Amino acid sequence: MTKQADSKNLNYLRDKDARLVRGIFKNFETPGGEVRFVYRKHKGEEIKKYILRDGETYSIPLGVAKHLNNNCQYPVHAYAMNEEGVPTMRIGKRVNRFGFQSLEFMGLDDLNTNPQQVIVTAEPLVSL
Repeated sequence: MTKQADSKNLNYLRDKDARLVRGIFKNFETPGGEVRFVYRKHKGEEIKKYILRDGETYSIPLGVAKHLNNNCQYPVHAYAMNEEGVPTMRIGKRVNRFGFQSLEFMGLDDLNTNPQQVIVTAEPLVSL
């Protein structure tokens, strides 16, 4: 029974990741440049080659768009003091190499849910 449920869930995720989304590719490392890569997320899928140029609009699978937004980054290390006053190294921030800005509505489950990402709330200043 669980094997059948897992297979059904895998098919659902595969279909969801294969849905095309339209958006603009951003290359933060080399503005105006292009990136070439191959991608396959699920076992049994065909390996596909992508060539994306900065600032151009594409229709790509949702799984590829999520990969560009969530997995194409590198850490910048920083030093911090722990409770004993000993300097330790930690990840200060993550720098995105590439991004994909969707031109369509995306649901809450499609957004980047990286737990290390800091959420900042902007509030208007009220002068007295």
